[in-house]
Amino acid sequence: MSERRDSHLGRSIAAVAAGFVATAALSLGADGLMHALGVFPPFGQVMSDGLFALATIYRVAFTVLGGFLAARLAPSRPMRHAWILAAIGTAVAAAGAAATWDQAPVLGPHWYPLALVATALPSVLAGGKLASRQPDPR
Repeated sequence: MSERRDSHLGRSIAAVAAGFVATAALSLGADGLMHALGVFPPFGQVMSDGLFALATIYRVAFTVLGGFLAARLAPSRPMRHAWILAAIGTAVAAAGAAATWDQAPVLGPHWYPLALVATALPSVLAGGKLASRQPDPR
């Protein structure tokens, strides 16, 4: 019984970690791509609010996907996994906002990190809800 519980816990941790890593990797990858394509200015230069709005939009989409992934990979109770990821994501976004607050405007206007904090929970939960509606392939 203990091995089964350990396996279940390991799969739960992996599901939440996969959602978090996917969200972070896609967000950072999209940032790099936008800089490489010249959509965003070179790193260290100030971006317009419109470009930060664009970054917010794709980050929300990636966060929904992360919530979907965590819930879909969950061994049971998909929305519980989405809630855990949402709590972690909100805490990380809040820590990021606090750490970069005095670095405006290079790292963005003050509304940008606040938007990431505000959208973390509903975005992850939306992804979890979408995953919960899908038939379980197992």
